[in-house]
Amino acid sequence: MANNDMLIKLFNMDIDWSFISQQAERQVTIRKPIGPDQCAVLSWAERHFPQTWLGEFQRALNNTPCSCFIAQRESSLLGIACYDATALGFFGPLGVVESARGNGIGSSLTKACLLDMRLKGYGYAVVGMADASDFYRKVASAVEIPDSNPGIYQATLALKAPAD
Repeated sequence: MANNDMLIKLFNMDIDWSFISQQAERQVTIRKPIGPDQCAVLSWAERHFPQTWLGEFQRALNNTPCSCFIAQRESSLLGIACYDATALGFFGPLGVVESARGNGIGSSLTKACLLDMRLKGYGYAVVGMADASDFYRKVASAVEIPDSNPGIYQATLALKAPAD
C-alpha cells in the first residue's frame, strides 16, 4: 500500500522536550521561525525540497501562531517540519538536508511539531501520504490508515500532470 496516510495518537505522547537540549549539545537549535525568517526559509526550502512543499511551508509560516519548527546550526538551516499546512490536524511536510540526516534532526523536528499539536488540544495527527512509514512508526508509533491514498490530495492541482 504505497503512501497511505498514517495516524498518530497525540494523547499517548509523553510531554518530553529533552530532544531540544540533546540537539543543542550538537550545536543544533530547534525553534519556531519568526517573521523575518520567512524569506530565508522559503528560499532555502525551494533549493532543497520538492516544489509541491513550498505552498505548505508558506502556509505554516503564515499561520498564527506559526505551525512549524526549523533546525539550524549557526546561520545554516538544516531542516523544517510543519503541521496544519495541508489541512488542520495534518503533520508535514518534514525535510532535512541530506548532509544533516542520521543525527536525529528529523525525529526532533517531528516531536516538536507533534508536542505542539498536543498542547494545542489535538488528539490525533495525520501524516499525509507518508513515504517514510517506518520512520513514523519508530518516532511516533504511527499506524497506517487503509485505503487513504490519495486521500485529501486527490483534488490538488499540484499533483496533476500539466495539460499539453
